Amino acid sequence: MSAFPRVILQQDGFYHLGRVNVRYLDDGSTEDALLTPPQTEAAAREAQLHRALGDPSRVRILEALREHGAELDAQEIADRVGLHANTVRSHVRVLSEAGLVTSATEERNRPGRPRIVYGLASETAKQQEPGAFRLLAEILASYIAGSDDEAAPSRAEQAGRAWGHYLVDRPAPFSPTSANDAIQRMLKLLEEFGFSPRLDPADPQGRTILMHRCPFGEVAQEYRRVVCPVHLGLMQGALEELGAGVDAGSLERDADGHCVAHLQDAAAR
Repeated sequence: MSAFPRVILQQDGFYHLGRVNVRYLDDGSTEDALLTPPQTEAAAREAQLHRALGDPSRVRILEALREHGAELDAQEIADRVGLHANTVRSHVRVLSEAGLVTSATEERNRPGRPRIVYGLASETAKQQEPGAFRLLAEILASYIAGSDDEAAPSRAEQAGRAWGHYLVDRPAPFSPTSANDAIQRMLKLLEEFGFSPRLDPADPQGRTILMHRCPFGEVAQEYRRVVCPVHLGLMQGALEELGAGVDAGSLERDADGHCVAHLQDAAAR
């Protein structure tokens, strides 16, 4: 059984997350409402985490800090995640209140105003991040699945495609990318996110990818119809961004329960 609470859509528009109800507002923010019994310290902590991780931009900030491995100021974070520095400061304040990020005044031996730098809290770096991403995946999957029954898979695939464009390691400008190089870059992206991808040795053309692990396996058990399209869209977006004429045509599960992706010429989709 998953260690994270099931997400249930309530009639009043709130999503039930354990002891906390979360409602997505028109501006993309969230509103929390505590369920009875009265709030305990553990429930308050849970509410803070849900609020902090309920925004993809805040998760991107955590990921940027994790990848850098050292403290960054607001402008440095902004450059990495594509946000304005003031927006970053607002998000970091929420993350700090949830105990996920620390802030400190930089020591400096030269004239000028010292910077405020931010880093991952030690417990975040050691323990909370994997669970946080899985919880976020469950929240977003349930949100997409409950928003529009017929359009949910298509919307999920579009979201994955957008992130594939954003996340893939792009070559330098004007550098040609071969189909094989594009596939290797996409495999690297999937590896970084924990899919354990491998080219199928039985396919001489190198167009079949076997994935021996799904980082969102527990979420996919309940929300497969949106999680799998996100995964397919992620591959499609990465390959589209690289522009090498190859595309992810389909994604299916084999008899062993592993995901298998079939690549094709881009014109075939």
